[in-house]
Amino acid sequence: MRYAFIRTHERMHRVARLCTALAVSRSGYYAWRDRPVSARTAEDHRLLPVLRHLHQQAREEYGAIKLWRAVNDSGIRCGRHRVARLRKLAGLEVRRVRRFRVSVEHHQLPPPAPNLLQQCFVTTTLNRVWVGDFTYVPTRAGWLYVAVLLDLYSRRVIGWAMRAKPDQHLTLEALAMAVRQRRVQPGLIHHSDQGAQYSCLAYQRQLTTLGMTPSMSRKGNCYDNAVAESFFSTLKNELVHHQTYQTRDEASREIFAFIEGFYNRQRLHQSLRYLTPLAFEQRISDS
Repeated sequence: MRYAFIRTHERMHRVARLCTALAVSRSGYYAWRDRPVSARTAEDHRLLPVLRHLHQQAREEYGAIKLWRAVNDSGIRCGRHRVARLRKLAGLEVRRVRRFRVSVEHHQLPPPAPNLLQQCFVTTTLNRVWVGDFTYVPTRAGWLYVAVLLDLYSRRVIGWAMRAKPDQHLTLEALAMAVRQRRVQPGLIHHSDQGAQYSCLAYQRQLTTLGMTPSMSRKGNCYDNAVAESFFSTLKNELVHHQTYQTRDEASREIFAFIEGFYNRQRLHQSLRYLTPLAFEQRISDS
């Protein structure tokens, strides 16, 4: 570090004075300066721009392990510790902000469906369990409400909808999109919380018509729907909390790009053996 400082400032100050101030010898500095660059250092210099590019491509979300996986997936073979060292050297930090809001609703609704998952978020194939939830995103024009359905097996968002009001049409639109994209298997479990948007008669009738089996979290227990909650945590920490949206349309475009362009197709998931949801599904279909 002292030699590097001298090299940076040697055009502004005499080398002898800099060496004296930093308690190093001039011969040692000149030997360091004129020494050929090692193969290791040269490889580090070639790798740093790649790390910066992948860091930006991943929306500054990847830690050392995911960044190392992304580097190897790009065709560059290198060690995990080297990526961690260079990541720290380059100041590539995860951009995350944790914010939590609790939404409390009071409605006169039919009795909730039983909790069939019991916090067991593991299934053996696609289209066995779908999990759903909705959240709200602030804009200067008012709240934008976002509902999603994910396939529990691949963690892929298979249905989503965005509206200015958190009514039953919001969740019904997300359900309709999922049904258009997937083949509903008899007995497919649909898991959600006890919100009015899912407990309402219209939504429950639609599940019955489609042959789905409803399942609901216990009241006030976010851990019972942890996969959907985790998705919204990712959405907000990696996108929403870093933006100020002027309109709902602007927010909708950004969220659409995040879901379809990044989350489903680019973002590596530790629970999927560091594959994206789309790549995980493709691997399953190819096997």
